[in-house]
Amino acid sequence: MTADTHSPTLLASTHRRLLVAVFSVTSTIGFVAMVQILPVVLVPIAADLGTSRTAVAAASTVSTLMGALVAIPVGRILDRHGGRLVMTGGSAIGAVAVLLWSQVTSLAMLYVAFALIGLALVMSTYDSAFAVLVVATEPHERDQAILAVTMIAGLATYLVYPLLGWTVSEFGWRTTLVILAVTLAVTSIPAHLWAVPSRETHLSRVRRREGFPVAAALRRKRFWLLLTAFVAQAGSAAAFLLLIVAYLLDVGHSTAVATAVPIAVGVLQILSRLILTTVARRVPIAKATAFAFAVQAAGLLLLPLAGLSIPLTLLCVAAVGLGQGVAVIARPSILADSFGVVHFASVLAAIAVPTALARAGLPLVASWLGDWRFLVLCGVVSIVGTLALVPLLGQRRAHAG
Repeated sequence: MTADTHSPTLLASTHRRLLVAVFSVTSTIGFVAMVQILPVVLVPIAADLGTSRTAVAAASTVSTLMGALVAIPVGRILDRHGGRLVMTGGSAIGAVAVLLWSQVTSLAMLYVAFALIGLALVMSTYDSAFAVLVVATEPHERDQAILAVTMIAGLATYLVYPLLGWTVSEFGWRTTLVILAVTLAVTSIPAHLWAVPSRETHLSRVRRREGFPVAAALRRKRFWLLLTAFVAQAGSAAAFLLLIVAYLLDVGHSTAVATAVPIAVGVLQILSRLILTTVARRVPIAKATAFAFAVQAAGLLLLPLAGLSIPLTLLCVAAVGLGQGVAVIARPSILADSFGVVHFASVLAAIAVPTALARAGLPLVASWLGDWRFLVLCGVVSIVGTLALVPLLGQRRAHAG
């Protein structure tokens, strides 16, 4: 064969690696600037605004609800026009939102900034990146591309906390946010404009692919089982992560232990993705996901029995990290396999909306229950998610995309 014969394949492979590299960087910066920084600056913001920490933390709920509101229209635009303008525009909106956040003088301004952040996250981070990747890559490369992006971004967003803490202590929270806004603007905007395929390229690839429209997907039992599984996992994990530190303090752990133990969630999220890269070619991803969700459920239900045992507590907390780490990868992968890629972003959005509502709502119910009962609630919900996957384990892929 001549070099010309190989050139389209080499070009596609090079572009896939470029997209993975760009999305790894831009997702990291986007999450750090719009999500990870909030816990670090929550206390000084509350002090400056003269309000409660709860009121400041509620800004994340505003962001989540805005994300749910715009997910479906953004998904439709991604399907019809590709991701270049959507992701570039989302990065610009995110930079403006973080800059506005740095200047807030009231809760109303803070909530406006976070409404824009909710829009920007949908347009410029994981879900949009996945929508671009499933169209731009071949089916046999898809999972590895998604794994690579989530591995790198997941690890980087946890490692950056010490740097964020130092920046806030040295320059204050407002200057830190200005730095993050500028960083987001000068990296993500040009990177998305340069690397994300154009509308013409997107449409040319879509014409050669297949997929179910959203209306057709909604008529399939498989869609509702997957929706149940991923909504249940996301809601239970969100409630757990919100309340775990308070729970550990209540049962008698020291502040140092209570604040350090949740790190196990982040560690297992990373390790679970490493493991998945190893077993993905041998074990169907639906089976790996069902196993991870079952482990999450077991960890949640057994945690009240761990008492003050730090090793047992770590194991139970890490189980949630396993479920969370696998879920991020499994959702786009299984949906693309099941319903194809032509309408992938819209189908993904149809599940993203109830998922976002669960992340916003279930923590409130769990907080009302309090003590060990919230863990039982989260464990039972995780079991429901696991059972929803069971009917799919023996099925062949419904669609290769």
